[in-house]
Amino acid sequence: MEEFATQLIAAAAGVLLVTCVLLVWRRGLRSAVGLVAAQGAAQAAIVLGIGLVEPEVELFVVAGLVLVLKAIVVPVVLDRGVRRGGADREEQTTLNPTAGLIAVALAAVLAYLVSRPVVTALSISPETSVPAVATVPVALTMVLVGFLLLVTRRRAVSQLVGFMTLDNGIATAAFTTAAGVPLLVELGTSFELLLVVLILAVLTGRIRALSGAGSLDRMRELRD
Repeated sequence: MEEFATQLIAAAAGVLLVTCVLLVWRRGLRSAVGLVAAQGAAQAAIVLGIGLVEPEVELFVVAGLVLVLKAIVVPVVLDRGVRRGGADREEQTTLNPTAGLIAVALAAVLAYLVSRPVVTALSISPETSVPAVATVPVALTMVLVGFLLLVTRRRAVSQLVGFMTLDNGIATAAFTTAAGVPLLVELGTSFELLLVVLILAVLTGRIRALSGAGSLDRMRELRD
């Protein structure tokens, strides 16, 4: 069972890393929402893997919660925002695909260098799962890519995708370094995340209704 859990966690970490690359490389908004859903499913797989190594009912409940909320509910909300907006591509980005891929590669290298002492320290701790700890560099890469998307993308939906990637990276780091998150904590943060996404989705609709586009650059035209 432990070998299967290790393979599951490693595969999920690989999926998370691939989604980071594709989010920066691709411009389609609906495909970006699909990648966010894949991130949620991969996160649920990591928590499930930890639960198989350290059998606790709470971890299986958290895995189900993450799967439903981050792989289904939030992507559905984001997809509706894309369909209502009409535009399915992010045209106003400050990085071309090649520069974006180079930035992701540099972020991954930086993440692995910075997190090496943390991984070494956690690997000898009896309270953490060694297979899960190995995914800490991937989590840090997701955080950096989330910041990159927030800085370089202009459409409101793209900003939400960047925010979700950033949050998924932080949550993955929490899962892997603390051998899972207590159920009540995950419940609180998950519903808070859903509330934030719903509020931002409503604001995106209002921006589009007032300015005729979902680009945040239009907000620069506002004056007191």
